[in-house]
Amino acid sequence: MLGLIFFSALGWAQDQKAAISFEASKHDFGSVREQGGPVSHDFVFTNTGEAPLIISSVRASCGCTTPKWSKEPIAPGEKGSITAQYNPMNRPGTFRKSISVTANTGLPTTVLYIQGVVQPKPRTPEDDYPTAMGNLRVKYRSFNMAKVLTNEPATKSFDVYNDSDETVIFSTNVLAPEHISLVVEPKELLPRQKGSIKLTYDAKARNSLGFASDRITLFTNEEEDSIKQFSVMATIEEYFAPMTEEELKQAPQLKLEKTTYDFGTIDEGKIVETDFAFTNTGKSPLNIRETQANCGCTVSKPEKETLAPGESSKITVTFNSNGRRGRQQKMVTIFSNDPSAPTQRITIKGRVKSASGE
Repeated sequence: MLGLIFFSALGWAQDQKAAISFEASKHDFGSVREQGGPVSHDFVFTNTGEAPLIISSVRASCGCTTPKWSKEPIAPGEKGSITAQYNPMNRPGTFRKSISVTANTGLPTTVLYIQGVVQPKPRTPEDDYPTAMGNLRVKYRSFNMAKVLTNEPATKSFDVYNDSDETVIFSTNVLAPEHISLVVEPKELLPRQKGSIKLTYDAKARNSLGFASDRITLFTNEEEDSIKQFSVMATIEEYFAPMTEEELKQAPQLKLEKTTYDFGTIDEGKIVETDFAFTNTGKSPLNIRETQANCGCTVSKPEKETLAPGESSKITVTFNSNGRRGRQQKMVTIFSNDPSAPTQRITIKGRVKSASGE
């Protein structure tokens, strides 16, 4: 009988479990300032069970939330807390994060939630114009004209900001290639004033196709850093006037036999080449305007630049593996007077093996 009582008492003790009851499982921070620093909230709970409560882990759904909790066992009837801290820096907008609490309770995991709205910090000139050039600030040291066509000059404006207490005066002396002209407005930029550099790019005068990069130089009255140098980038494409369906049928057409070639394994320092055959499948003469590789290690040369209807030719692509290692993929762009596909690309690839076998 004594043994029966002992085992019954042991079973009763084993049935005892901790239970965690939170005063609230959600908290809304409301509106939070991004620059105001981390915000925190204490989730208060009570051990409503019959055994000591042990919290083994508390995990947040993101690194922006840092949890802290009572590490010591919580006796039945006692209270504890879990602190959730949220860092709003660089996180503007609405947020909702979860915190998973694991403990020796009947339901081993309890999920808590925090939410709110982060009001973005006021933008500064440093945010909008991160690049400093003397007293001036700009977004970048380069002006990207993007795609420009050969039928007419393209114009684009770029912001400039005077981040000083003195007026910055732009000189009328500007160094730029003939196909680029620019106007600075206003020429006298007052303290904390925004102006613009308006560039006009004449792609026809540049007389090239594909990616092009040029340099321009501006001068100001600043005692230091009065010389401002920028690069101007553009991707030039030939303009083709709209054509009727019948006109397109009579136009030249460039048809490549293949567009990709794999050299396989290449010993470092070796020069390899391959041919890409193509045919003019159109009804007018096809002219290869230009070929352009995307790196100096690759050279492309068309056998013929003008092909009669039905005529075939080839473009030889040479790759120099000197100084290259591992997987390589290079591209050559072909520009032609095919109005339906004036820009076409061919690709070479391979793996360069060094002398050590890597």
